[in-house]
Amino acid sequence: MSHSHHHHNIDFKKAFTVEKQEGSQVKITGEIPYSELLEERAGAIKALGKNVKIDGFREGKVPEAVLVKTIGEMAILAEMAERAIAHMYPHILEEHNIDAIGYPQISITKIAPENPLGFTATVAVLPTITLPDYKALAKTVNAAKESTEVTDADVDKQINDILRQKAAYERLQKKAAAKAETTDATEVIDEPLETEADLAKLPIPELTDEVVATLGQPGQFTTVEDFKSKIREHLAIEKKQSVSSAHRAKITDTIIEATVMDLPQVLIDSELNQMFAQMNEDLERSNLKMDDYLKHINKTQDDLKKDWTPAADKRAKLQLVLNEIAKKEDVKPDQIQLDAQVAQLLEQYKDADKHRVEIYVASVMQNEAVMKMLETL
Repeated sequence: MSHSHHHHNIDFKKAFTVEKQEGSQVKITGEIPYSELLEERAGAIKALGKNVKIDGFREGKVPEAVLVKTIGEMAILAEMAERAIAHMYPHILEEHNIDAIGYPQISITKIAPENPLGFTATVAVLPTITLPDYKALAKTVNAAKESTEVTDADVDKQINDILRQKAAYERLQKKAAAKAETTDATEVIDEPLETEADLAKLPIPELTDEVVATLGQPGQFTTVEDFKSKIREHLAIEKKQSVSSAHRAKITDTIIEATVMDLPQVLIDSELNQMFAQMNEDLERSNLKMDDYLKHINKTQDDLKKDWTPAADKRAKLQLVLNEIAKKEDVKPDQIQLDAQVAQLLEQYKDADKHRVEIYVASVMQNEAVMKMLETL
């Protein structure tokens, strides 16, 4: 019997109870009538009998009665139960308005022929989030924003660092040349590596147009003035970026700190998985194996998990907070920009799933829009 219109004679509201649990989880408890399990019997036998080979019968042509004998009633019942639960679970979520994330943990509490099937399903749900007055917090952080102006002292320090590195490099080359002349191996004494303090003591050449011409790529700098202005430009770009990202982090940290939520573990795990995937990619690009790298830093994967958990926790909270603010402020990405970005990514990654790319781009754009709003308060 297959239902095309899909009707179950269960009142999902009454047949199942939902209890809130620690860690933003809910526990669903209830029973499915045996009549519903029977609906799954034919499918269960077919699935279990797919690979059964019995002498005298062509594969896939074994009569049902023979199959049942071979597979056994208990195995069939277990398969029926699994199918019935998979079938009912989405209906239970829908009827009880449960915002589930990740997969449920299912345990069967009662199973017997001719009897209703009892089970519990525990699943994480989107946590309830109590936002602070995020606008007031953002305003306070914005008021104390660090200046992005590059001072003369910044420029001088950068130039001194460059000159010092040049001096250190020239000294090393001189030493290497001297070593090459010393053929008698006994005279070569390995000097200790230079420390920061040693470098700071090195005499710095005076900044002249001639010295400037030896820095960077040939012809990159011509005069002291030109060198200084290019260094200033470069520092300005760097400072703007570093101040801006530090400032953003300060805004979000302040808001997360004051937000009340019970974060489900599954969201932290999902962030950790992304961090490991990213690390694996980076290692592969450098032709390194995860195991060798772990040996090198003398840590296990579990150590890394522990180290990274605070960051994963913060990343998960950040995304929930940004989503919540976007909802409250009705922030939505610009559709034209969104379509353009999606098209560009699909052009680049030919076999990407369009729907997933759309969700990803929309999320990135929405986060950016929320951040812009908070920064300009």
